[in-house]
Amino acid sequence: MPKNGRERTLYPMTAQKLLTKIRPTWLHRVAHSMARGIDVRINFENELEQFFSLLEQALSTGDPTWMDSILSDWATAPTQSELEQNKSHVTLLLSKIIDVTNEIICELLTRGEALNLLTNLSPIYTHCVDRAARLETETRIAYISKELNTMREQLEQLDRTKSNFISVAAHELKTPLTLIDGYTTMMRDMLDESGQDQFDSLLIGMNKGVNRLREIIDDMIDVSVIDNNLLSLNLQKITLIHILNLLKGDLAASITERKQKLTIKKFSGSDTWLYADPERIYQALHNVLVNAIKYTPDKGKISVTGRTLPGFIEVIVKDAGIGIAPEHQTAIFEKFAQLGRPNLHSSGKIKFKGGGPGLGLPIARGIIEAHGGTIWVESDGYDEEKCPGSIFHILIPIRAEASDPKVEKFFPSEALDKEEIHG
Repeated sequence: MPKNGRERTLYPMTAQKLLTKIRPTWLHRVAHSMARGIDVRINFENELEQFFSLLEQALSTGDPTWMDSILSDWATAPTQSELEQNKSHVTLLLSKIIDVTNEIICELLTRGEALNLLTNLSPIYTHCVDRAARLETETRIAYISKELNTMREQLEQLDRTKSNFISVAAHELKTPLTLIDGYTTMMRDMLDESGQDQFDSLLIGMNKGVNRLREIIDDMIDVSVIDNNLLSLNLQKITLIHILNLLKGDLAASITERKQKLTIKKFSGSDTWLYADPERIYQALHNVLVNAIKYTPDKGKISVTGRTLPGFIEVIVKDAGIGIAPEHQTAIFEKFAQLGRPNLHSSGKIKFKGGGPGLGLPIARGIIEAHGGTIWVESDGYDEEKCPGSIFHILIPIRAEASDPKVEKFFPSEALDKEEIHG
């Protein structure tokens, strides 16, 4: 039975002829539909004609890849707002085109002709949808990558600005600090013996404050130097046991105040002569030990041991403190890292959980890495009741000569067996 009064021809039209037959209606209907529902470019009608011509080629050759060129053009030309809102404009456009195509075919063609054309167009449109989805994904990934690179550059600039601020602020603060220190010394020298007692405690307090402020400023300067890769090392022949013994003596008052026990054991490699900067190595180990004192409860134990590894001497600092949560074991080596609530910290430098600018461990890491070594921490987690403790591992390269070139940053997982490091 003919559909809509149309008679069947003796020789049915091919799919290519059927597609050509609906072209005028298709172009008008799709353009009109797009204008009502989707924002399109001014020359979109020309692009629709190109789309239809490529559709004819794809149908004629049986190769749907004829459509790839215009799909690529559409997929790579989204607006900024579409990218920001993650809109799939090509997929939406194709969905609309397919709907209009099916609608026109059913209106203009007989059932047999419609089935014939739809069957032949189906794989082409399927290819188009799949290809468009992949192209839009690639475009989206490229956009996100660009945005991430922009954010990274902005963060790097922010970090440089912060580093410059620290450097400038530290140097600006050091000048008035020197004046204050000088004037307090002059005041003590100028006071008569009879009148000195009433001022002596005040001057001692001022000197303590000045010294603490100087330590903070020196730390800020060290951070700035490390951030800008300007840390210079004065390599000399040293042994680690000598530096550790000096540290034990210098920290004796703090250990006594906290009623803790610090044990430093002689270990394989502790008396090996190596070239390093003694002041900087002392500073790095001092910062790690002060951290152990600060986060170990009163009467707790701290031990320092070590061993020799291929090309390195490992210093191991173990405490019986509150431990470090796994997610924070990297953050503690970042500048100004503060774990927990700063307002709950005590103000003393070595009091339990004492506050501070959070520069000690970052400076220690910068010094050790400048020597060509590395530092990391292990802990079963954070618990103020059970106190699981922490173990700091410090690898210092064994240099045979002071003129050895600077060693690249060392990562134990790349050079030593994991079991050997953690065993």
